[in-house]
Amino acid sequence: MTAQQQWTAFFAILHKEVYRFFRIWMQTLLPPVISITLYLMIFGDLMGSRIGQIEGYSYVDFIVPGLIMMAVMMNAYTNVSSSFFSAKFQRCIEELLVSPTPPYIVVLGYVMGGTIRGLMVACIATLAALFFTDIIVTHYFITLAIIVMTAILFSLAGFINAVFAHSFDDIAVIPTFVLAPLIYLGGVFYSVNMLPDFWATVSHLNPILYIVNAFRYGVLGVSDINVAWAFLIVGVCLVVAYIAAVYLLKYSQRLRQ
Repeated sequence: MTAQQQWTAFFAILHKEVYRFFRIWMQTLLPPVISITLYLMIFGDLMGSRIGQIEGYSYVDFIVPGLIMMAVMMNAYTNVSSSFFSAKFQRCIEELLVSPTPPYIVVLGYVMGGTIRGLMVACIATLAALFFTDIIVTHYFITLAIIVMTAILFSLAGFINAVFAHSFDDIAVIPTFVLAPLIYLGGVFYSVNMLPDFWATVSHLNPILYIVNAFRYGVLGVSDINVAWAFLIVGVCLVVAYIAAVYLLKYSQRLRQ
């Protein structure tokens, strides 16, 4: 394929992905807003005054960055995993596999669709959070960089999950039993400095802790971890996940059974 044809294929896949989640916006864009609003009402307004300040910020200010990143991670992941598995389940993915479209173009098309949904959810969640607190970004570049990298990373993870999945139940297993626990234990609702030494050490093995704290540093200017380590970990995971996704699309027998 020529470069122009590759770009055409990429934008065709991307357009399909974006149109898909816009068409069912009440299922893709609205639920995260409702969820973050409930979190802020319950944990921010009702319980926040009892908890007091963390790292010099009110509790509602402290949890807002984590809640936004939680919405980004879950929606970027879900968008790609459900969309690609649907194409696989309906066997229309075979048309892409037999076409001259390079595997990396297919991966990029799906991943960018998930990334756009994740970033849109982040914008909508931020608007919802403004009803509860003022959000003043401290480091714009760090904030933008970590949220884009995270959306891409979890879109790639959703793609890999969809390749291995045998049924729609397999798509729901990872978000429910892996992502949700890691997110809730990743410093969204608390500072790791509040934990006993043993559990603080265990928490540092959770990669989502680095993502949440890097974004919190970008917004509030405070972090429990070294932000440079966060970018290094996310960057390495991005490269590994991308290579794995392209390899699986090109060689996995699960797409050719």
